[in-house]
Formats: sequence, C-alpha cells, structure tokens
Amino acid sequence: MNMPPPDHGNDGEGNGEEIFIDESDIINEYDIDEEELPDAVAEGDFDGEEDYDGVDDSIHIFAGHTGELYTVACSPADATLVATGGGDDKGFLWRINRGDWAVELQGHQDSVSSLSFSVDGQLLASGSLDGVVKVWDTATGELRCTLEGPSGNNGIEWVRWHPRGHLILAGSEDSSVWMWNADRAAYLNVFAGHASSVTCGDFTPDGKSICSGSDDATMRIWNPRTSENIHVVRGHPYHTDGLTCLAITSDSSLALTGSQDGSVHMVNISTGQVVTSLTAHTDSVECAVFAASARRDKWRAATAGLDKKLIIWDSQQPDPWCTCDHEEGVTSLLWLASSRYVATGSVDGKVRIWNSLSGDCERTYSGHTGAIQSIAASTDGNYLVSASVDGTARVFEIAEFRYAGPH
Repeated sequence: MNMPPPDHGNDGEGNGEEIFIDESDIINEYDIDEEELPDAVAEGDFDGEEDYDGVDDSIHIFAGHTGELYTVACSPADATLVATGGGDDKGFLWRINRGDWAVELQGHQDSVSSLSFSVDGQLLASGSLDGVVKVWDTATGELRCTLEGPSGNNGIEWVRWHPRGHLILAGSEDSSVWMWNADRAAYLNVFAGHASSVTCGDFTPDGKSICSGSDDATMRIWNPRTSENIHVVRGHPYHTDGLTCLAITSDSSLALTGSQDGSVHMVNISTGQVVTSLTAHTDSVECAVFAASARRDKWRAATAGLDKKLIIWDSQQPDPWCTCDHEEGVTSLLWLASSRYVATGSVDGKVRIWNSLSGDCERTYSGHTGAIQSIAASTDGNYLVSASVDGTARVFEIAEFRYAGPH
C-alpha cells in the first residue's frame, strides 16, 4: 500500500535520512480472510454513478435540488427560463447562464413529478405525488393557486395546458383525469373510465379533444367540454400492457402511443381506430414524439425505450426508417423544432443528438453521473436542458442543430 510521506515540519528530523520500520514497530496483528476482501476493479470498469468519464460538456449546472430530479420544462416565452422538479418535494425556476438567480417553489408534500408552462409562458403548473397541482406566476415565482382533485394519496402523473388558454389537464394514479381553470382556481371536469393509473395524456393541438393513456392498456378520447368518453381504444391489435407515452400530430388527427409491452400504435383520433402498428422494439417503449410538421397523410415519428434503441418511423414505409443504438435504455426524447435532429436522454447519463435521416449520432454530451430522466429545449433552440437522478440539471449548447435542413 502506498502511503503519503511523513510531514516532518521544522522539527529538524527531516534531514533526508532513510527511515526503517522493523518488527518492533508493530502494534497489533490481525488475521484477514482473503475471501472477504473486495475484488479489484479495473480502471474504467465501474458501475452506476461511478461510470463517468470525467468529461463535462455542459455550459451551466443547476444544483439547487437536494434529491433526484424527475422533470424539466423550458418556458415558451423566455429562452433563458427553466423549471425543474424532483424528489426533494420542490420545484425551482432558474435562468440559463444566471447562476445567481433562482426561485424555490415550496409547498408540495411529495416528489414533483411533472412541470408544464402555459402556452403564453405566464404560468407554470407543478404536479406532485402528493396529489396536488400548484400554479405559479413565472414573473415573480409566487403561488397563484393550489388545485386539489384526486383523493387520498394518489399522485399526479402529468400536467398539460390547453393550447389556447389557462386550462390545466392532469392525469392521476387514481385512474382519473382532472381539468381546472387556472385563472379562477376552479374545478371544471373529471374524466373517469380508466381502470388504472393514467400515465400519459394531452389536449389535441386544436383544443377540441383530450387523449389519455393508462396502465389498463387502453387509450381514451374525451370531449373536454362535456367530459364524454368518445372512444375507447383497446384489445387486439392494440397494446396488451400499460401505456407509457403518447404524442399527437400537429393537425390533431393521429395519436401515437407506446407501451410496456414494446409495441407502438397509431390511432385515428376521429374514429378511435388503430391505423398503423409499428413493431420493432423489444422492451418497454418509454417515449414517443412526432416531427413538428407531422399530419395525417405525411408524418415522421420517433420512439425510444429500455431496449436501448431510438427508432425513426416514416409514413412512407411500415418498417423502421432507421434504428439508433444506445449503450443503455432511453428515458427521454425530443424532436428539435423544425430540424432533422432528434435528442435523447439515457440511463447512461448522456444526451445524444441524432440525424433522423441517416441515423447517425451527430453529438454526444457528457456531464451527468446518473440516469437522465427528462430533457427540454429552450424556445430559441440554442440550449438543451437535462434533468438527472444525480441531483443536477445541465445545460448544453445545441444551436448548431436548430435549422439544419428538412426533416
């Protein structure tokens, strides 16, 4: 074992003479069973948080949380404003490249599981496993209202805003979906019918319908005004296990859903019929997204999951357009605005930028020492923000991927 040299100070003994230790210097002897000694670990052969190459490509690190981070959102109106939430029961508003500015959002009694900015950027909704949604003024960080709905200890799985107003939609572990008017702090409707936790959902971009997916392996389509259940999508050829993610085309015509069973299906929202089944994943599909220009007759989409794959799909063919392999499972996914590029966040703590046309990995960003749980892009397309179980959010520059060609 290598030991540091003795510190002799100025006692006059540090004269360069060799010092010898013999048996008379032994104080105690202990027998050690070699089987109890830990195995030697080769350099670079660490697991979990130790599996870190020391490279940090981030330009800003937010470390205000005291626990794992689960969610991140970027303001649609302010390119520097970011919100994060996590296992310390807190949310934060902070600014990119402003390390001296942060507002703590206090009041939740359990983990903050979801965050979403209103379309105009004036309000932020935070959903928590305590079953409560809180609404915050993004200019001041002050609490506007607390919206209570689900009973008992049923947590909020996700929160979304109406595309044209201050209406909030939230999915709950109690198998229901709730809707409130944030300006009046008023309950509007509850959408009941699922038989298990509502894991994903959203308004359609035209605001005329709601799609929700559940652990009961169904997707339901609702009328937001009347809370009427218009369609229930279930059974063959649909999913056989719980839904994990949902995306909707910009023309409000198609919904793309992924499931724990590894399947991906496309549903016509007007009819409730499965129109395409996309088969290629071999494990749970964790995230799905459409390209910004996707519509009923022409679309591109991306799905990713625990099988360590990102798959790009195109309406021109039933098989994958390309498959992008990762070292670990993929937890989060983002199509970068109107570009050809797709960003992924992975269990290995890395963010990657992929060319959706060629399938090539254009850039890998390192810095996190734990799994990435959520990613978001600034509204100007210059920055990508990632939230990780390592307790930090990191900002990476992605300006070079903003408007690079058609997709």
